[in-house]
Amino acid sequence: MTTLNEHADQGAAAKVLGYLKREQHRFWAFSGLIVLLIGFSLASPNFFQTTNIISILQAASVNGVLAIAATLVIITGGIDLSVGTLMTFCAVIAGVLLTNLGLPIYIGIPGALIAGMLSGALSGFFIAKLKIPPFIATLGMMLVFKGLSLAISGARPIYFNDTPGFSEISTGSLIGMIFPSVPVPNGVLILFLVAIGASFILTRTVLGRFIFALGSNEEALRLSGINIDRWKMVVYALAGAICAVAGILLASRINSAQPAIGQGYELDAIAAVVIGGTSLTGGRGTMLGTIIGALIISVVANGLRILSVPQEWQIVVTGTIIILAVYADILRRQRA
Repeated sequence: MTTLNEHADQGAAAKVLGYLKREQHRFWAFSGLIVLLIGFSLASPNFFQTTNIISILQAASVNGVLAIAATLVIITGGIDLSVGTLMTFCAVIAGVLLTNLGLPIYIGIPGALIAGMLSGALSGFFIAKLKIPPFIATLGMMLVFKGLSLAISGARPIYFNDTPGFSEISTGSLIGMIFPSVPVPNGVLILFLVAIGASFILTRTVLGRFIFALGSNEEALRLSGINIDRWKMVVYALAGAICAVAGILLASRINSAQPAIGQGYELDAIAAVVIGGTSLTGGRGTMLGTIIGALIISVVANGLRILSVPQEWQIVVTGTIIILAVYADILRRQRA
């Protein structure tokens, strides 16, 4: 009995150690987030005020949703540089449907989501069927979506002043109506709902298993008789629909579809993914890590702005964070 107990204890210890090794990157990312919050709070009394925290969460909601879309693609071993301009394109589509055509909100929003899904599927088609490398295919689509946004909108903003309830999608607070002392914006609630849904897909569905398998060993999946081209297109289509959610959140927050913005958002999204522990080589990643990464990016940007750091140096800091996060991923894979 003693021997059996010893083996059981050793097995339990091994499981705990394995869990700690798998989770250490998220632990350090979360610890970094706490350190940043404390540091900026000490550096400026204006940082930890309710209005500023809400501003951080609002910014993180858009970037976080985009990062969720990027996470799904990166886990497969791909990359999507078009998430930012696709977000803008979907916001413009929502503007055309709701403002220019005067359609009700329950038609305009699904229309934008469908536009995002079809656009993502098109990127997936170029990658899966035409065998164009993901970097090149999505770089081309990034420019396509940017041009279409400008062309469809006439290079002018589309305002949602005549669409009742649209601004409440992001800036309203259902939680605040129930708990007035906790005015969490709807955009943050949507971020966590999207993250929970994406996490469920990754961990509890066949699609999730194929997403990880595509990033871990695509050839083995092909030899198993799986139609990997079809599943790649599904993943990019799903990511496109999630980008549309980000577009609706951004348009709702500023109450307009701005066709000239979007490019550059993909950098913050990919940075959040990498900081959160998703491997750029594919096969590994979690939505929890991505959310932590998005919060870190938002906190850094807001904190530097509060401290009046020039915009150009904010960009330098963000780039440095990306390099360090990628290097940490390389070290982790070497140790593994």
